[in-house]
Amino acid sequence: MQITEVELVPFALPFAEPYVTARGTLERREMALLRLVTDEGLVGLGEAVPLALRGGAGLSEIDRSLRKIARRLRKAGLADFAGPEPLRAAIDVFIHATAGRRVPAPAKAALEMALFDLAGKASKRPLWELLGAARCEPVRCNATLVAGEPEAVAADARRWAERGFATFKLKLGTGDDLAQLRAVRAAVGPEARIRLDANAAWSVEEALGLLRMAEPLEIELVEQPVARLEQMAEITSSTNVLVAADESVASGKDAQRATRSKACDLATVKLAKVGGIGDANGIAGHLPIYLSSALDGPLGIAAAAHAAQALGFSGPAADLAHGLATQLLFSETVATRESRLEGDRLLPPEGDGLGVELDREALERNRI
Repeated sequence: MQITEVELVPFALPFAEPYVTARGTLERREMALLRLVTDEGLVGLGEAVPLALRGGAGLSEIDRSLRKIARRLRKAGLADFAGPEPLRAAIDVFIHATAGRRVPAPAKAALEMALFDLAGKASKRPLWELLGAARCEPVRCNATLVAGEPEAVAADARRWAERGFATFKLKLGTGDDLAQLRAVRAAVGPEARIRLDANAAWSVEEALGLLRMAEPLEIELVEQPVARLEQMAEITSSTNVLVAADESVASGKDAQRATRSKACDLATVKLAKVGGIGDANGIAGHLPIYLSSALDGPLGIAAAAHAAQALGFSGPAADLAHGLATQLLFSETVATRESRLEGDRLLPPEGDGLGVELDREALERNRI
């Protein structure tokens, strides 16, 4: 079996409401579909989500990288994808295709995703099983609240609570942070979990000041309060609130540095940010992790839902909800079958590989 066609389709999903954070406002989420077609008619799907607002690769850079990799993919033999170790075979092709190249993390994640999807389809097994999970269980997720006026954010929190969510991530750094937090706590009650995400918008002094005032409101954790690891170490040593790295931990080396400097208690991992499931597992070898979405489309969410079945979540991350319910933020999808949410519990799609089935009409309608 060989890959005979590599297709890249840039598309964008519109948000139901503008997505507002300390890093800016988005009306839609641009991404790229990677489609690998074999001579036996199997199709592997992947998805690349640019991280330009975080200073990472944009859509054009991701597109160029994947087109260069496509030349190597067409020469790869995939016979072992239907053998006894399909995941190992997919990893071998991935390593060969990326060897010696500087590949942006979102492009790596898309390539890994598509190859793992092909391996699952060729071996007729779901990805979670290939990854070594004994069973597939629902993944508890948090609600994501975009920044805004306190009354509006509180109303949004109530809508998520009515859907069955009990953990709420509040995007801060754009206005009166404490007022937003107090409004959400009043809206969701004392039993709900609230985590904060500043996207590195605060100084050390601002972060410590707000966290001191926030502690009585029972904060679960704070994500990336400041920009640099050495700054985070000051905060971690000075607060009882758990401190999670996001932007500052994007690789195993970053995780090692964070551990050595005691910069944080744990890290949130986005597959698009770190380069895929393999790299996420590498970070988990140094720091407790939980998963988050980079505002992925249906393929990225499905990959994370499968990965959640097999990755280890230990220490302070053992009982945390994951940030994978962001499909509810979009007004459209490009899939006829994707991960489904039952309350705050996410299940990957049923079927071989990722299990996602595309809606070709919707994809063309949202094509860039």
